[in-house]
Amino acid sequence: MTARVAIAAAFAAVYLAAIGAAGGQPQTPAAATPEARAVAYLAAEVPRWRREHPCYSCHNNGDAARALMSASGLGHRIGNALDDTLAWIVTPERWDSNARRGGSEELPLARIQFATTLASMVAWGRASQDALDEAAARLVGHQQEDGSWRLSDTQIIGGATFYGTSLATALARRVLARASTEDVQRPLALADAWLRTAAPAAVLDASAILLGLERDGDPEAVAQRQRCLELLERGQGPDGGWGPYVTSPSDVFDTALALMALVAVRNVEALYAPPYAEREIEKAIARARQYLLSMQNPDGSWPETTRPPNGESYAQRISTTAWALQALLVTP
Repeated sequence: MTARVAIAAAFAAVYLAAIGAAGGQPQTPAAATPEARAVAYLAAEVPRWRREHPCYSCHNNGDAARALMSASGLGHRIGNALDDTLAWIVTPERWDSNARRGGSEELPLARIQFATTLASMVAWGRASQDALDEAAARLVGHQQEDGSWRLSDTQIIGGATFYGTSLATALARRVLARASTEDVQRPLALADAWLRTAAPAAVLDASAILLGLERDGDPEAVAQRQRCLELLERGQGPDGGWGPYVTSPSDVFDTALALMALVAVRNVEALYAPPYAEREIEKAIARARQYLLSMQNPDGSWPETTRPPNGESYAQRISTTAWALQALLVTP
């Protein structure tokens, strides 16, 4: 195992965020907590998709499955909600025959979604390293020459289900960093270089890059981390949330992603001292969490973040809820 893999493995216990934020120990959730209500909602919805459609989806079996995996690892009861999804995710060779209308027709996005879910399974001891290595190998074929994963040539900004270049690259890079084969080392280096040089124009870009950089402490990573944190500092609204751009109204998905990014970096402030972390990072995290709590629906879900805003979409609602739940799980 390389030093890079060993370091990456140490931070893999919770998807996209530091498990230390939740104390790192299983919890006994109260039935009426916002997290428990969200878990109950997703535990009912995740298995429904496969029962009613001939495929596995990026929203139910990707985003939402990851959220339930993290919740289960922290002591929330999910019953058998993930049994079918987990049995399928551990066989990456089956992913390519999954595409069906209404499911995961977009192969690069689907592979990133499912590989990231698989990485979470490995972190929680529910899947083998060999399966993750196979998934990582499948991601490499979709990498661009510049080191990124570009899911659309026309998409201006990503979203809860369709990600966008920055988030897709950050998540793919996290999978490669947890693989143990030498074949991923050059693609990993290319992804690392892209994350250090990309210009974060949107809140989503800044949050995604922070998550992709993880705990890297080289000068380029530190400088990029500070640029991203400065953008998040400017973008947090009076209500505690973030929108897709600095001047946009707040929404749930962008707030959840930004919150997870801040949690992921706050524990390294003593080492890398980003100015935002020195000043107000804990207050920013608390305000963002309160915004998410204020937006939760009575059934435990969250209003879907759509592009353009105020649309209606089951897939976006499931994914938005999954991102919001993950953000709450790392900020108890």
